[in-house]
Amino acid sequence: MSETLPTLYIVRHGETAWSLANQHTGLADPPLIEPGERNARHLAEALRGRLFGHVFASPLQRARRTCELAGFCAQAELDPDLLEWNYGEYQSLRTAEIHAERPGWELFRDGCPGGESADDVEARADRVVGRVRRLQQDVLIFSMAGAGTPSWEIFPVEHREPERTYL
Repeated sequence: MSETLPTLYIVRHGETAWSLANQHTGLADPPLIEPGERNARHLAEALRGRLFGHVFASPLQRARRTCELAGFCAQAELDPDLLEWNYGEYQSLRTAEIHAERPGWELFRDGCPGGESADDVEARADRVVGRVRRLQQDVLIFSMAGAGTPSWEIFPVEHREPERTYL
């Protein structure tokens, strides 16, 4: 029996000064900068007319503000499982700075001192996926992504290769 899954749209928060500088932001909460706010407003236009049964957002201000500017704040439920990786002592650092102190460091293998391991982050992701799988309607999520990606992305995720849309 084939399971019909909802379409999941994941939107990366708008650009911040830290994301622009490729710093590991983690649980720090810098505000959006002007290009990030502008892109979030453009997202409202791109998603106009789409209906979502559920909207979730990270509790951090950069995701909440992106959600608000995109026009989904009233519908959004804040979900702590959508927080960015807790980088602990590596928060605010760039990968090159971490490698200078700890050559060969890999986030997914080594985790972060005073922060989360890959297993911790995977457990949060598994909880989100489990909740989404039980839903019968399309879902929109405002959350985080790694440094160096565009200010926001839309990923419709179904049982096929996801398409990516960048503004």
